[in-house]
Amino acid sequence: MENMDINTDVLLELLYTYSPKLGAALLTLFIGLWVANFLVDFIKRLLTRSKVDPSLQTFLSSLFGILFKIMVYITALGVLGVAMTSFVAILASAGLAIGLALSGTLQNFAGGVMILFFKTFKVGDVIEAQGHTGMVKEIQIFVTVLTTADNKTIIVPNGPLATGTLTNYSTQPIRRVDWTFAIAYGDDVDHAYAVLKQLAAEDVRILADPEPLYAVGALAESSVNIVVRVWVSALDYWPVFFRMNEQVYKRFAQEGLTIPRPQRDVHIHQEK
Repeated sequence: MENMDINTDVLLELLYTYSPKLGAALLTLFIGLWVANFLVDFIKRLLTRSKVDPSLQTFLSSLFGILFKIMVYITALGVLGVAMTSFVAILASAGLAIGLALSGTLQNFAGGVMILFFKTFKVGDVIEAQGHTGMVKEIQIFVTVLTTADNKTIIVPNGPLATGTLTNYSTQPIRRVDWTFAIAYGDDVDHAYAVLKQLAAEDVRILADPEPLYAVGALAESSVNIVVRVWVSALDYWPVFFRMNEQVYKRFAQEGLTIPRPQRDVHIHQEK
């Protein structure tokens, strides 16, 4: 009975000593988890309003949720009185070792986050980067998936994609189409201008504003090169480009305009 009384006294003393810390830790844990869930929900709404790729929304939401909860648990343990110095040191050392081992992967992850928040491009854009050109099919956590015009799939790491030079062909609503058409010396330049203007007028996809440009770009070795520059909707760029090439080839022949081939005069001298 005496031992039981001693144990009861010790237990009561422990409860008296640690009850405030335990209550504070539980309260910190409860409030912290509520705040963490609130922040995760806020991030989800923010990503949804930003029209971010759904796969990225799920990943980032879960990632922030884990980070917030870890912070809450560490804070609660600190309030309880657990010495966190050694624990944090071990955690930091482990994090450093993992970071060094996965430096390339973490760089790609950071690149994906940069692409997400800076909106360098989005799904459906046509981009040129890292020596490849294609339409963005997916923006994943570590890589971006491109689909080329001939239906190849190219996977580009997000790290160099976020930090390197990138051309986005889909950000502007209109684009300029440039051609250089050659006529022979002796052909009527004004007549060539008239034919080219008529061809442009026949294609309703070519915009009148900005005004098209027709000019002699160069007097080459065997041809007079006429530069044509027109503006079209970004989606019509290649259809207009290919159609004009075909129409010029046909119409120039009908109008008596010669598309010259490279010429070179060769003089043969026979020794006596």
